[in-house]
Amino acid sequence: MRLVIALGGNALLRRGQPMLCENQRANVRTACEQIAKAYEGNELIVTHGNGPQVGLIALQSNAYKAVPMYPLDVLGAESIGMIGYMIQQELVNFVPKSASLCNVLTQTEVDPKDPAFQNPTKPVGPVYTKEEAEELAEKMGWTIAPDNDKYRRVVPSPEPKRILGIEPVKTLVKSGYIVVCCGGGGIPTYFDETGNLVGAEAVIDKDLGSSVLAADVEADMFIIATDVDGAYLDWGKPTQKRISRADPQTLRGYGFAKGSMGPKVEAACRFVEATDKTAVIGALDQIEKIIAGQAGTRVTPEKGIEFA
Repeated sequence: MRLVIALGGNALLRRGQPMLCENQRANVRTACEQIAKAYEGNELIVTHGNGPQVGLIALQSNAYKAVPMYPLDVLGAESIGMIGYMIQQELVNFVPKSASLCNVLTQTEVDPKDPAFQNPTKPVGPVYTKEEAEELAEKMGWTIAPDNDKYRRVVPSPEPKRILGIEPVKTLVKSGYIVVCCGGGGIPTYFDETGNLVGAEAVIDKDLGSSVLAADVEADMFIIATDVDGAYLDWGKPTQKRISRADPQTLRGYGFAKGSMGPKVEAACRFVEATDKTAVIGALDQIEKIIAGQAGTRVTPEKGIEFA
């Protein structure tokens, strides 16, 4: 099977964990050990987030006052290259030495008139207390928003329309490469009024971008790997129950939270609607069971809902 595995943010940096290079590498190593279990007999494409990393790089860039801070799309490219390098380097230690790996810096087209540019919602960078966030917002001109019990900077997150340069990715996969691409949902770009391709000051949702990629590369299964074993109703309550399978229309009807499971559910639903194939939301450490249809929340074209 051709699999697209979208790594959740916890695979790179756990909430509240110091943003040290050593911490990120250790987390990537753990994630790659699990990804490698899906290699045998399958074609692998790995995507990942970059929210904390691009936010940190922006802070570091802004600290040097001799030149203006680079645009967010350029900083995003820097973060994606760094993360892709780590994944590529760590994954090679867990797959057979005969395996070939490649990291592709992917651009994703967005609409420059997308309303998201007027309504920043995507968290980037580290978490702050309310006081710290308000001080930075005033000093840097940022938009800030609550993130659970903390605050973070938020930036525009436009809808991904298509992945640019998808054919080279397909060629690499067909040639047997494990491909790491579409980091951070891809670098947001658009064609301006003169027809030139330019970068956008934004960050794309990783899961939504990965969903577009998965459909474009004709994946047989789209796996959104996170730190929970699926989508739950009544999460955190005594009545909570895991959804084991559902169709897109039914699953959307439960209105999952926008700041957590919502984008994952929407990304899974879009892939199924575009391809009539299967998407799964589940825990990375259950990757083998997910592929075998024995774990996670499976989103399929068949109508109805089932619970674990």
